[in-house]
Amino acid sequence: MKSQIVVQKQDLTGLSWAKARQSSGTAGSFLKSSDELGPRKTYYKLSDYDSVRGIVGHECVNEIVVDRLLEILGVEHLHYQLIHADVRVDGRVYETWLNASEDFKAPGENKLALDDFYQLERTEGERPLDFCERLGWQDQAFQSIAVAFRILIRDRHGANLEVLRNPRSRTMRLAPLFDHGLSLMFRARTDDNVASFDAMADLPVQSFLGSHSARDNLGLIPPERLPRFNALREGDRAALFEGLGEATTPAWRDKAWEMIWGRWCAYEAFRVERQR
Repeated sequence: MKSQIVVQKQDLTGLSWAKARQSSGTAGSFLKSSDELGPRKTYYKLSDYDSVRGIVGHECVNEIVVDRLLEILGVEHLHYQLIHADVRVDGRVYETWLNASEDFKAPGENKLALDDFYQLERTEGERPLDFCERLGWQDQAFQSIAVAFRILIRDRHGANLEVLRNPRSRTMRLAPLFDHGLSLMFRARTDDNVASFDAMADLPVQSFLGSHSARDNLGLIPPERLPRFNALREGDRAALFEGLGEATTPAWRDKAWEMIWGRWCAYEAFRVERQR
């Protein structure tokens, strides 16, 4: 079984990096790579990078924290590994923390961004959320909206939701949730930034299924369909941040927990009130 966090520095300077598709308004570059050396294709990605400052973000750490959170909550999702490594980008070597994940497609499946599939198959005037309901994906769509509020994901655009299709069996399904790097306090890169970050702020988000308000998007879910998650407990804090001492600061972990716990409490209060 692979360790979720590889603290001993690895030499991954042989990987080649390319800019990932990113939504409008997202600053910086998010570089991705892959290899097929193991039984399943492995994908790698870096935190925010620019050619002047190098690798400056902590989006890869966010992925691990959210991975662990979704496991506690009982949400189907892609699993990530956090690796301490040297990488080479534009001829320079950087020491960083990066993510690795395995291909989540089953044999025979291909993938298509949900926004592209929607444009191909929607009926006239059909909204993305109605489209998902027509195809029987409403529960996953509602869960995605609820999770987006819980972690304040800023880029749940239509390419960060995918349709998996198997032409032979003529089956389709929504992919597990993935790509949570632009969540939590993703632009708070110093302890001063972290200290001033409002953990409960309704910051602008990109949501293919809803509006630019993660809080308002909860109102798109019928009260009786608001997802019920496995309980998060204050004692789960240790499990969320285990092994991240070298990759994060105590101030970052404190604020991340404030945000995760505060939004858990806010969502549960909202759900209970709406279902009365």
